[in-house]
Amino acid sequence: MTDTSDADKERNREIAQNEEAKQVAGSIRVSASAIAVVVIIGGILFTLGWLALK
Repeated sequence: MTDTSDADKERNREIAQNEEAKQVAGSIRVSASAIAVVVIIGGILFTLGWLALK
């Protein structure tokens, strides 16, 4: 009974670690996308402002 319980606990730890890794990767992906959107919008606004001042 204890062996099964220990095996289940180890399996649950591995699952939790895998889920954590997936969440970190997802967060990094979302952050990179957000940064890209900000850079693109900033570039557009900078260009529009520069053209307005010309």
